[in-house]
Amino acid sequence: MSFIGIRQMKIISGYMNDEKYRHLLNDLTRKVFGFDFENWVTQGYFEGDYIPYSFLHDGKIVSNVSANIMRFSQNGEERNYIQIGTVMTDENFRNHGLAGKLMQHVIRKYEEKSDGIYLFGALSAEGFYQKMGFFTENQYHYYVKNDFCHTAKAGTRFRQVMDTDTELKAHYMDLVRKSAFHSSFEQLNKFGLQMFYTSGLDNVYYADDIDCFIVLNQDDGAVLGSVLCREDIGLQEILCRIKIQDDRIRLGFTPRQEDKYMCDAEIYDGGEDYRLFYRGKQLQSIERDKLYFPDLSHA
Repeated sequence: MSFIGIRQMKIISGYMNDEKYRHLLNDLTRKVFGFDFENWVTQGYFEGDYIPYSFLHDGKIVSNVSANIMRFSQNGEERNYIQIGTVMTDENFRNHGLAGKLMQHVIRKYEEKSDGIYLFGALSAEGFYQKMGFFTENQYHYYVKNDFCHTAKAGTRFRQVMDTDTELKAHYMDLVRKSAFHSSFEQLNKFGLQMFYTSGLDNVYYADDIDCFIVLNQDDGAVLGSVLCREDIGLQEILCRIKIQDDRIRLGFTPRQEDKYMCDAEIYDGGEDYRLFYRGKQLQSIERDKLYFPDLSHA
């Protein structure tokens, strides 16, 4: 096919509440990644922190790079980062630099307005991101020591929350917004992304006696992805109410300083096909301070 030049294309952005353009974005995300944003938006979970930047051509979105506004409490200090996600190009328009142009556009728009820009990308794309001025660094996974994994005591346990329990679901959604911190690297504006992952409540559990929700996945090893409660509750009080099948639990977040004695920290480079790429000196602290971007904050 003949390629239409970039100058003849239009960049559109900030259109998630516009059905026409959102459906065009959904067409591309389904084609490239196998998901769409429709329920997330129509059910009220989108709150404006996800901003797509897309090339529009002949009534279709053919390439996209999205900016996610991320606010964190990082070791007690607020940080404002931009996470780049949903980087994709229609297969018929690849190898023409569209994603690169959009990436440069996003960097220019946000670099001076944030403490840093980061993304999670495939190792195979390392050269592409390096040309965009990104560096790589490692994170740290935290595993609960075996002695603390099997301390379940008699009494209240976490029970799975059913999607049909509308009252409890509303309480969960409220605590996603208002929970006490249970991480030294806590996302402050977590509602949109956490509900993207957990709106069906498949892995959400609740303990009545401490009025606390957790997100727990045991499909491929036990992962405690989130702790949500109004009160400041220690990790040990959470663990003693969880029954797991595995020898240890991985935390999907960085524990608070006072809970780290229960955990082993292991360096995590992203495995065979995944890396953390970053721009900005503030983000050098991720590896230095042995931090981990929460599982449920990945866009």
